[in-house]
Amino acid sequence: MSGSMAADPHLTLTPTRPGTGADTARAAALVLEMRRALERYGDVRSAEADGFRRFLPGVKQPVYHYTSWRSALAALFRFDAVRPTSLLYKEGPRGTLVLVGAMYTAPARASFDELDRRVPLAVARWHEHVNWCLPPRGQSERWRETRDGKPVFGPKSPIATEAACSAVGGRFVPRLFGWMVHVMAFESDDPKIIWGGEHEHGRQ
Repeated sequence: MSGSMAADPHLTLTPTRPGTGADTARAAALVLEMRRALERYGDVRSAEADGFRRFLPGVKQPVYHYTSWRSALAALFRFDAVRPTSLLYKEGPRGTLVLVGAMYTAPARASFDELDRRVPLAVARWHEHVNWCLPPRGQSERWRETRDGKPVFGPKSPIATEAACSAVGGRFVPRLFGWMVHVMAFESDDPKIIWGGEHEHGRQ
């Protein structure tokens, strides 16, 4: 199943739906629940103590994902606002990490209606990461490779086909993980920012 393709060849987005008052109320309740439950992770050390680990450590990113694989497994079966798959941080003053939101996931097999029941499609657009070229296993240092000023691997790479990925000795992944949605509940009170959908998982 696939949604509407963004201009980015590495990203698939769910289609938008007309909203209702119930959608707006459900989204607002989710944000309040997140803020109450996740506020304690304002200090990233608390997140690490609870088992969240940084995705792509050592790689500079616009948004840092601290992921709980236990929560990711649970999300395959049910949605729980207080157990996000990832906590989202941005770099603040003097290199400190500032909690800005959370990421929720759903299995790739989920229908649009199932995604809507988790987080309303009228408010947020779920996304999938597709057509990634990754470094070979055991060669994480290759994440930093560039060609013609652009990354060879990851979401900013121009490589989006299996043939092109093989040509640079990479591993082609047609779909990475499944459906995801970012909720920037700690970054702003503006719904456009909360539900704006920053989809970055790689380098700047």
